[in-house]
Amino acid sequence: MVGEMALRGPLRLLLLAPLCLLHPGASGHPHPTRRAPEEAPSIQGVRGGSVELACGSQPAPLVVFWSFTPLGSLIPWPVAVTSGAKSKVEAEAEALGAVSLRNSSLVLAELREGARGHFLCQALHAAGGQLRTTYSHLTLAVLVPVSKPQVRLSDPSPVEGTSMVATCAVREGTEPVTFSWHHQAPRGPGEALLGVTNHLLQLDPVNRTHLGWYVCSASNVVNKLSSDGAFLDVIYGPDNPVITMEPLGFTEEGFWASESEEVTLSCLAASNPPSHYVWLRDHTQVHTGPTYIITSASHAHTGLYTCLARNSHLDTRTQTSVQLTYYPPEGQPSCAGLPSLGSLALVCTWPGGLPAAQLQWEGPQGTGPAALSNVTWNHAAAQLPNSSVFTCTGQHPALARPALCRITLWEPLRSPTCWTTATMGDQFIMLSCEWPGGEPPAMLSWLDGQKQPLGSSSSSLTVHLLQTQRDLAGREFTCQGTHPLRVPDPLCRLQLEAPQLAVSAPRGSVLEGGEAWLGCALLGGTPPAQLRWLGPQRRQVEPGTSGFMLHPEGAQLHLRIREADPAHHRGTYQCVAQNALGSSSRSVLLEVLRYPAPPNVTISRLTYGRQRREVQLQWAVQGPGNLTGFLVQRRASVPGPGAGAWETAAGDIEPESRGRRLGGLDPGVLYAFRILALNHHTAGHPSEVKIPADPPFGAYPAVLGAAGTGMVVATVASLLVFQYAARHPETFPHTEPPPITPGSDPAQESTEAPVNVTITVTATP
Repeated sequence: MVGEMALRGPLRLLLLAPLCLLHPGASGHPHPTRRAPEEAPSIQGVRGGSVELACGSQPAPLVVFWSFTPLGSLIPWPVAVTSGAKSKVEAEAEALGAVSLRNSSLVLAELREGARGHFLCQALHAAGGQLRTTYSHLTLAVLVPVSKPQVRLSDPSPVEGTSMVATCAVREGTEPVTFSWHHQAPRGPGEALLGVTNHLLQLDPVNRTHLGWYVCSASNVVNKLSSDGAFLDVIYGPDNPVITMEPLGFTEEGFWASESEEVTLSCLAASNPPSHYVWLRDHTQVHTGPTYIITSASHAHTGLYTCLARNSHLDTRTQTSVQLTYYPPEGQPSCAGLPSLGSLALVCTWPGGLPAAQLQWEGPQGTGPAALSNVTWNHAAAQLPNSSVFTCTGQHPALARPALCRITLWEPLRSPTCWTTATMGDQFIMLSCEWPGGEPPAMLSWLDGQKQPLGSSSSSLTVHLLQTQRDLAGREFTCQGTHPLRVPDPLCRLQLEAPQLAVSAPRGSVLEGGEAWLGCALLGGTPPAQLRWLGPQRRQVEPGTSGFMLHPEGAQLHLRIREADPAHHRGTYQCVAQNALGSSSRSVLLEVLRYPAPPNVTISRLTYGRQRREVQLQWAVQGPGNLTGFLVQRRASVPGPGAGAWETAAGDIEPESRGRRLGGLDPGVLYAFRILALNHHTAGHPSEVKIPADPPFGAYPAVLGAAGTGMVVATVASLLVFQYAARHPETFPHTEPPPITPGSDPAQESTEAPVNVTITVTATP
């Protein structure tokens, strides 16, 4: 009891007055200076766990005293004290956990968050007969594990296109807390890490790929926990429906089905919640549900099929339509023969139609192959006689009668023809070969001199281009034609050569003003040559200029020169022929001869006419000469050098004429006349100059006129008298004529009394 009391007194003293140990020890030496709490070592403990706080490393002390200062406070409060044999834990220490002492160490089990703060250990040691005090400062950090996270959705069923926020809520846990998000699609391959480290997951806008389970994980230095999954149900759709068909029979126009075939139409429109489906045919409801079955398709089932999809949650609708078509191909089947080496392929095509048409070949040997839309029948060429007829029959369920096409095989007439043409300024020579007609058309190909093919074959007409080279002259090329009904193959050969030509005459002449013809003929040349004429100045003759005219006639080119002029047209002309392989020329010398001077003319007679207003001119030609006409000139005859200028009195007088009456004279003027002979371009020497003379008797024309008038009047009067006497014979005395005796003179006989007739003739001058 005494010992206990003796011990209990020091313990109570230590518990009640812990600060007394902060003073100098019994030896009178001061204790070591304490470190500041902020410099104390830190120890971590986990809430609910245990931690042991050691009181220095000195030998076992006599007395140990533990105190605790909470964070944010400056006042320590006692926790436990021990003297080795006895120990005491303060009742208030339960706030720190289950507190106990192990030797000088303080053990905290079931650690609580209230133990977070500064601990001070004061130990009393006896050394060398003296008491010494030591101090140990410790800072305890109590770590709190994260609680299980919970996912909270701002909208568990958002509509596609809106926004949504998911929150990862953690009730407690020592910071820092790290978050991660995982997404699990309903039919996906597995969880997907979203890469978001924030406690908030924002989806803006929401789409259908966001639908599924969302899990968040929270972790700190103590632990890591994951939440339960939260399901995000994204509302969307319906999308435009997609229609599928079994058996497959889709076309660009829609779909088709064979006669009496079972057809299954399926409709799918992506939607959440799933769509409700309605089927319409030509706007009339025929079925509800995603699948519509036509048990036996026929022409009566044709029409427009529409699938309606509806989202009941959003009350939205979409639709898609397809056409069930059932029609024959357009037009008629088409038959053709495609020849190849030693064989012939008969091809029958009839594209289009729903369903496709059935085609069948028939020939002289019987029935051939059958197929849909396109069928081919191969034959050996040797087995096909000329004029063989083959028929292709096309059938379709929509047609009451089959459609036909026929092909008659026949051999093309004659043989291939070939020719050449120069192109692009003679840079290339085009070899052309043609063999028209035939069924199938003949195939043509070009071969060189070594029988090697040039280019590819073609039907009916083939063309091959050769680059122009001088060494092509003399080379031979062959066009080979092939036809399944012609054996052996016909050929057409041609040889390239420079042109050759000839002229009609090397020399020629023409009178001045006349017309000359120069002829030039192409004798050969492949490809065909071009002919042209060069004038005396070595320039190409242009038609319509300087009197030149060109007249092409087949392989000939004639040069016509009109109104030949020695100054322009005389000289050497060249006819030039040129093709892509060379040229050739021939010269023609043209002489333009002048006409000889016309003969001299003399005036044989020049007299005045009536009232001196006209003259009668006659002339004579002296000697031979080339005449084209005459020219009469006149002038007022004035003696002396002041005579008037000569003027034309008459022109364009025929070369056969030798006289001319000239009028339009002034009786008061005395005229002088002369005459000249003309040829094409030359005038002869003028005749002598003469003045008209008066006629021998000037009144003779007036007397003749009066006499003529009197005779006319007398004749008319006599006729009137005779006519009156014939109508009135009783007016005149009548006696029978005496008989005429032979030998009498009738002129001496008088039949009746003479009748006196007076005729008065008045002549007016």
